[in-house]
Amino acid sequence: MKRDEKKMTLTESSREEAQKACSVAVGDFLDPLKQQANVVGMGVGVKWKKGHPTGEPALLVLVTQKLEKDQLSPADVVPTKLAEMQTDVLAIGYPFAGEGDLFAGGTQTLANRIRPAKGGYSVGHFKITAGTIATCVYDILPGGTVSPPAPGIGVPPRYYILSNNHVLANGNDSSLGDPILQPGPFDGGVDPADRIARLSRFIPITFEPPVPRTQHNNLVDAAIAEGNFHGLDREIHWIGHVRGWRRKANVAVGSIVQKTGRTTNYTTGQITAINATIDVGFGGGRVARFKDQIITTNISAGGDSGSLVTTLDDVAVGLLFAGSSTATIINQIENVRSLLKVEVAEQIL
Repeated sequence: MKRDEKKMTLTESSREEAQKACSVAVGDFLDPLKQQANVVGMGVGVKWKKGHPTGEPALLVLVTQKLEKDQLSPADVVPTKLAEMQTDVLAIGYPFAGEGDLFAGGTQTLANRIRPAKGGYSVGHFKITAGTIATCVYDILPGGTVSPPAPGIGVPPRYYILSNNHVLANGNDSSLGDPILQPGPFDGGVDPADRIARLSRFIPITFEPPVPRTQHNNLVDAAIAEGNFHGLDREIHWIGHVRGWRRKANVAVGSIVQKTGRTTNYTTGQITAINATIDVGFGGGRVARFKDQIITTNISAGGDSGSLVTTLDDVAVGLLFAGSSTATIINQIENVRSLLKVEVAEQIL
């Protein structure tokens, strides 16, 4: 088993080789006009043979379900190589970002009201059902009071809840200043009694329709909402305080990760692919293509959107935003941090 565990990770050179091949192959392979049946994306991972990892790099073709060759037309059989790199097929179901069929609190204590609000608990824009608080963050500080100013030193002017765009900004359909409720509306949150914050900023998601997915450059499904310092807590239920964040270049296939979320509480899983380009459904016929994503084994269900994903030693790696019955899809935390310009944790680990 230990031998298999070692072969589930890639060396730095192997990863770079696979990522170069992926950047060459992905655009043409995922062209919607010739996209193969069941294919929803492509990423970088490890080649498996006879049920065991080989440690060899591969382009992972992400499909809704694996089928035998005799069940596919010749045009839909995945090539053994793309851009001179061997391929493998990874079934991840139908990726969907949204709250799906939520169920009420009961034993799901994270659907309850909590003050100060902290990571893992229910939250939502006043027009949605419910999602999850990742953690609480503040603006990246450009400099401080020492001379010359030192990056990251100073007094944060504002404090925020971090979660997804589709949780805090209703999938772009919102206005800055909209009320954010904790718990989310599905879990009994009402305005103004349960208002914990107001929408501050979000990264717009490009959807098809109206924009063809070949023109999409979505990296994150992320938003923040400003609250009062005394009403927010950076702790994540059952995980604790995040002690740092990981650059995407150091997020590795095979790593074990954890999250706490509103619906499935505390779960752990394993990273199966990185640098993934994937088409995600948002309901109502809308699809958004996301680039540079992390794929893990299934660690979530509807209502867990917005959960912060960390390593087992509490280093942030990503923001959970979508999934299926077999896989979970996660934004790289480096992209979330830089695009929203917020501090998740002070150390880079």
